[in-house]
Amino acid sequence: MAQINTPFNRSNPVPETTGRYLVLLNTDEISEGIQTMNAAAGVGEVAHAADFSDNAPDASLLAGDTPLLFDELGVAVVTMDPTQVQSLNVASAGTSSVVAIEPERVVYALSNVNWMSSQAQDASAESTLLSVSADYLQGYRDAVNTLVDRLLDADGDADIEGDGGGSNEPPNGSITWGLQKTKVDISSYSGLGIKVAVLDTGFDLAHPDFFGRLITSQSFIEGEEVQDGHGHGTHCIGTACGSQSPSSLPRYGVAYNAEIYAGKVLSNEGSGSDGGILAGINWAIANGCQVISMSLGAYAAPGQAFSTIYEQVGRRSLRRGSLIVAAAGNDSRRQFGQVEPVSHPANCPSIMAVAALSPNLKVAYFSNGGINRKGGQIDIAAPGVDVYSSWPMPTRYNTISGTSMATPHVAGLAALQAEATGATGRDLWAQLTQNAWRLSLSTRDVGSGLAQAVD
Repeated sequence: MAQINTPFNRSNPVPETTGRYLVLLNTDEISEGIQTMNAAAGVGEVAHAADFSDNAPDASLLAGDTPLLFDELGVAVVTMDPTQVQSLNVASAGTSSVVAIEPERVVYALSNVNWMSSQAQDASAESTLLSVSADYLQGYRDAVNTLVDRLLDADGDADIEGDGGGSNEPPNGSITWGLQKTKVDISSYSGLGIKVAVLDTGFDLAHPDFFGRLITSQSFIEGEEVQDGHGHGTHCIGTACGSQSPSSLPRYGVAYNAEIYAGKVLSNEGSGSDGGILAGINWAIANGCQVISMSLGAYAAPGQAFSTIYEQVGRRSLRRGSLIVAAAGNDSRRQFGQVEPVSHPANCPSIMAVAALSPNLKVAYFSNGGINRKGGQIDIAAPGVDVYSSWPMPTRYNTISGTSMATPHVAGLAALQAEATGATGRDLWAQLTQNAWRLSLSTRDVGSGLAQAVD
């Protein structure tokens, strides 16, 4: 098995932070909240995203020390030392204008997973087990026996996919397996009139499959243009909004008539911060995007609470008519009986968390699960194994796996649903989950089931 890059240490899963802080303000008391920040912490003059064209602040401002307020969200990113943080915490206890304060986290494009065949999984397990003690092996054997007893159904098929063999394309090669399974091929809708924002590593603006499309782009990364130097963002945009008639078959895009908003919130190395993510969400809402797709995140440990600030962002976004869908994360190793919690920020109840399925509609071995009791549930599932989509030129196309690949399927399907019914926000969420195809799998792993296109 090829190494899977993970931006955290499971033995010490402390969130990686930037040294800055997110401050959630009461949307009815924004001016009072700013006054409280100044009086208690002396943060200085606050810049407003709303003062910039399209609500898109300069990336240099995002990277600097000037306090910045995202007006659509009621969240400020502020540089403070520990004494200032303590003073603001004390002051917030006596006012309703400052709701919450959290450290700003580092976030990542969720790593692409190299899908393993069953033979490769067996070899990986054997290699791992040969390096540990006999006591551990005995415990491992007992755990595996218990797991197998629990997972095997009446036909003897496990609930996790262990066979990555076979092509990811249908026999005629005209459309990807993901679009077939989600019934995009028989839908009469195309996302026409719907704005879809994909917040990721950017987009290859010169990709030939997107010539003539309505594309609005913005970089929130200092020193980097929107042009995608990573590939992850171009792949996700392709799945959500790729062409109905690409230059080479198969068709891989869901909402081929949707208006694309490509927000670069992650660098060409695939990393970013909460401030950049929130800037992208703020920009998308201000520009009327009904769907916001985020295939990014940070590790959440078992028992770890979701972010109060991102939860409020999710709620405020839904009230504004914007549905945020986010990748559940790729940290699980289900072939070893290990299921990890849904990642940040998908673990927030008001952000739709998307799990990954294989072509056989089994849970992908890497897909995280809803194991944290308070929040962190899986809401819906979509194709996430061997997903073929666009890639920066000259490569043009690539086939990769991850919950990152499942998420834009749902974003595209949300665009079709919004076009068909006019639903936005919570109504759009409800329609997507109600229309999902129920699977004979645990809701912990797939939520309401496989997302489906409206016909």
